[in-house]
Amino acid sequence: MYELMAWLQGSALGHAMRENGVWTYGIVNLVHILGVASLFGAVLVLDLRLLGVWRRISLSAISEATVPVAAIGFAVAATSGLGLLATKGTEYVGNPFIYIKFPAIGLGLLNVIALNVSSAWRQHKTREPTPCEQSTLAVMGGISLLCWLTAITAGRMIGYW
Repeated sequence: MYELMAWLQGSALGHAMRENGVWTYGIVNLVHILGVASLFGAVLVLDLRLLGVWRRISLSAISEATVPVAAIGFAVAATSGLGLLATKGTEYVGNPFIYIKFPAIGLGLLNVIALNVSSAWRQHKTREPTPCEQSTLAVMGGISLLCWLTAITAGRMIGYW
């Protein structure tokens, strides 16, 4: 892990983050927060619907609005997060919250893949889920919330370690 962080810190991105003035880190941090907020805001709405909230609104209608926002939010958060990590990556090696955050993100992404291959999700644009499918979707929504809340909490705690 140390070698990877040392490489990232020594990369052109790491140098740019440290050498382009104090505002660089602040702006990249703000972009990261906006990406995380977009990701989690969209995920929260979708996952609550998967858990059974707002059943009067079709899953298709909610997913059409939230999935693109979540995807863009994730891309922005991941890209800007690399910049933040590159600033002083070697200092994070001993931080236990890094070892919580990244697996939580990985599990969240695996849950997205599992959701996308599930028959309930593949059919959600043409019909509402059956009660059995709704139960499966609710479990996936709960797992998603757990993963993303864990990643966000651990990410926030990194700065306090």
